[in-house]
Amino acid sequence: NSVWVSTDHDEIEKVAKQFGAQVHRRSPEVSQDSSTSLEAIREFLNHHDEVDIVGNIQATSPCLHPSDLIKVADLIQKEGFDSVFSVVRRHQFRWSEVKKGENKMTEPQNLNPAKRYRRQDWPGELYENGSFYFAKRHLIEKGYLQGGKMAYYEMRAEHSVDIDIDIDWPIAEQRVLSFGYFGKEPLKEVKLLVCSIDGCLTNGRIYVTEDQKEMVSYDYKDIVGIDLLKKRGIQVRLISERDCSKILSAMQLGCVAKVSATNKLQVLEDWQKDIGLSWKEVAYLGNEESDVECLKKAGMSGVPADACAVAQKAAGYICKSSGGCGAVREFAEHIFLLLEKVNSARKQ
Repeated sequence: NSVWVSTDHDEIEKVAKQFGAQVHRRSPEVSQDSSTSLEAIREFLNHHDEVDIVGNIQATSPCLHPSDLIKVADLIQKEGFDSVFSVVRRHQFRWSEVKKGENKMTEPQNLNPAKRYRRQDWPGELYENGSFYFAKRHLIEKGYLQGGKMAYYEMRAEHSVDIDIDIDWPIAEQRVLSFGYFGKEPLKEVKLLVCSIDGCLTNGRIYVTEDQKEMVSYDYKDIVGIDLLKKRGIQVRLISERDCSKILSAMQLGCVAKVSATNKLQVLEDWQKDIGLSWKEVAYLGNEESDVECLKKAGMSGVPADACAVAQKAAGYICKSSGGCGAVREFAEHIFLLLEKVNSARKQ
């Protein structure tokens, strides 16, 4: 009936409202590192007598699809379950833990080593994956997210992504691009990449010789990235607030470029209309405040690792590489992943 984001953070509140969610401002008491989701939900219910059922959707599980949540809501609303939680099927053999200093052997927990199952012959086991917990109000008020007449909902393995530690991030990014939910509109291929020159293609530094000639540095990996994009049929255009036409000529990239651009968004809109593209078919790589509106408009947006804070907040992807040090190549690889997603959806 309503979608809420529970947070004590101003920026998260702002983004949540931009996407149409309502916001519950958490109190300091339930915003500690040691606070649990259950504590936050119980506080929410204290302010909302009208709520009978809560679906607690975990932000660390980014591959959820609406169809799964609708089915779970039906289990409670139409089939009379008191709580429903998400699980995933795993095919992993478990062994007992032997702590250091203990004089004993490990023991098998769910297998007979003499008759090991092949994966295809073993149904596996169900594990909670933390994606969501649905429960009726009376259970939560008693301090439970699971109880009463319980049911599990088995999610597909490719949708079961849980971010716990740093190394989970790149895996989650790959999974979201391959299996994530991108809305009801069909995905579109990126057909145009617009890249800010200063701070993206170059590192933003300008070297001046004694005879007052400018020099910049760039990474050859980025040039390769531009060539790969072109080979995939993606136009690459460059933009700069400075007049760097001589430098561009020396680089011989063969890209349409607009220098001395006082209004980058206007240039981007003109290019988008001239080529006849939707915004979902446009990608933008920027790094400064002057790029923010372009980053928000483009269907796919990215910034180098050393981009300014406001640009990072506006971007959909933050590169691990800095400007002039491989960020263009990295963002190109990110675009290629989306193209794989598009092609996969077409085959299905």
